[in-house]
Amino acid sequence: MSKRSRKKTTPTDSVPPSSQAAASRRGFLKGGGMMLAGGAIGGGNLAVARAAHSFGSDTIKIGLVGCGARGTRAAIEALHTTGGETQLVAMADVFADNLHAAYRTIRGKHPHNVDVQDTRFIGLEGYKQVFASDADVVILATPPGFRPQHFEAAVDAGKHVFMEKPVATDAFGVQRILSANAIAKQNNLAVQVGLQRRHEARYQQCIKRLHDGVIGEPLFARAYWNGSGVWVRPRTKDQSELDYQIRNWYYFTWLSGDHIAEQHIHNLDVINWVMKGHPNEAQGQGGREVRRGPDHGQIFDHHMVEFTYAGGATLLSQCRHIKGCSNRIGEYIHGTKGTADLSGGILFDANGDRIWEFGATDVKAGRGTPQLQVDLFAALRRGEIPNEADEAAHSTMTAILGRIATYTGKVVHWDTAIKDRSRLADTDVIRSLSDQAPVYPDQGGTYPIAIPGIG
Repeated sequence: MSKRSRKKTTPTDSVPPSSQAAASRRGFLKGGGMMLAGGAIGGGNLAVARAAHSFGSDTIKIGLVGCGARGTRAAIEALHTTGGETQLVAMADVFADNLHAAYRTIRGKHPHNVDVQDTRFIGLEGYKQVFASDADVVILATPPGFRPQHFEAAVDAGKHVFMEKPVATDAFGVQRILSANAIAKQNNLAVQVGLQRRHEARYQQCIKRLHDGVIGEPLFARAYWNGSGVWVRPRTKDQSELDYQIRNWYYFTWLSGDHIAEQHIHNLDVINWVMKGHPNEAQGQGGREVRRGPDHGQIFDHHMVEFTYAGGATLLSQCRHIKGCSNRIGEYIHGTKGTADLSGGILFDANGDRIWEFGATDVKAGRGTPQLQVDLFAALRRGEIPNEADEAAHSTMTAILGRIATYTGKVVHWDTAIKDRSRLADTDVIRSLSDQAPVYPDQGGTYPIAIPGIG
């Protein structure tokens, strides 16, 4: 392994003056000012050379882009994998406080596997410096709206990738992911996505039996992610609009895709896995029943969608963020010869008798989130190149299809929606927190919100 370049740079305008000063005081804003090599997507030479190497017991170097809770956890789990050394060699986040908290947390768990003294980068373009480091694998865990451009840049830099779901927030972003992944596959770059159910034994064993025909042909499916909702981060004095929206990314469609995409995608991905493909169309309804204020941005608090798959199989999908309601998270399949409780790992015959159950004593054991990193790093050490990006892109588009259906109140067809070239936001031109935000509230503080039946 080559040593990392550690050329210092000065702070960029991606950092607000107050953050720059704080970063300088804590010694954060350091590191290589190298630009990405290779130009456009598909440079390829570095990627091919990298992919030809089986890591074995060698050190695998990791770069982290997005230092929130999920990125921090993913980095810790990656450093915890066995079979050889791992080392965190670069970090980036838009916000200094996120980066500092992640650094302390990760170093606290793995004090001997963190070497980022002068490779911590702050600002919207910090990801470029992580990709210019000698990281072998990069973790992409920023708000999903930035995922397509980050994935393209990571592939261009010849990095193996772990990226969180969803992989985009609009159809154009899905197109970018699929195009970049075609290059990743040509260059033998591993790409793994945070759809952890695909790495859980009970789902793997259950769905194998479904594909073997144990309950016959699937006719009808149900999928749920009904819960209480997530955090709100209050607006602070002198905060820019873009800063506020990125801090509260969950509530802005251009950043999260709405909770049908950011969260319910897990369940939709499972159904696509069972059906061996994506739905052909969707129709549904949703709205904002309790989250109506300006602090809840643009997204709906409930969606109910009917998806239709090839051959006529139907999925009834529910997701809701409303406190005090009956909650359910899970997936169910009704077949010609029986039914399946996928989340419970149980199969039933046509009479309702249990015919198979996942063998773990606690069905919650062996959750797939840590297993994502275990499987990725084990594969790389064996010289294997797993790639999950196409399936993840299709599941992301499934969620987007459902969102379009609830936002418009119309029947939406896959073949039409996937070709849409419009964008919720042009994230490529957003380089500083002082830049214009893609959406703004009206004088009453209300953001643009979809109204079904209009337009």
